[in-house]
Amino acid sequence: MRHGKKHNHLGRKAEHRQALLANLTIALITHKRITTTLAKAKALRVHMEPLVTKAKNDSTHNRRVVFSYLQNKDAIKELFDVIGPKIGDRPGGYLRIIKIGFRRSDASDMAMIEFVDFNDLYNPSSAESKAAGKSRRSRRGGAKKATETTAKEETTASTETAEETAAEEVEDKE
Repeated sequence: MRHGKKHNHLGRKAEHRQALLANLTIALITHKRITTTLAKAKALRVHMEPLVTKAKNDSTHNRRVVFSYLQNKDAIKELFDVIGPKIGDRPGGYLRIIKIGFRRSDASDMAMIEFVDFNDLYNPSSAESKAAGKSRRSRRGGAKKATETTAKEETTASTETAEETAAEEVEDKE
């Protein structure tokens, strides 16, 4: 029976599972994106979200608490110095899981897990995507308004060119 089963045991004893999740967490902090099985990715997200929340407040106590989970000074430094400030205003949901198909050898579901704020392609709030200037438009009357604006632009462009040619003719006569 599954009474009180709160997390996926991943077919391992508790110590082995904790070591696995710690190693996956260190790899994710170091590389910002890793590929693993879907079950491990989901377990990693549950394991890592509280650690990233602690990284938002850079204090000695929080560093020691996170170090008790990971036992890796380089990963702690990266988490608190680089990742923490970048995700400081986000209220949660720091990780994204993307399914990428099946593994050839045993056909297990594979997934890519990554930090949301460190992927510029999928991150709509990045400065580069804001600079692109795409705006959302309503579907109502879009074609009619678009033809009206293009017609107005054509008339203004034609009047501007007519004025320019008239000004050039006046200059030539003088």
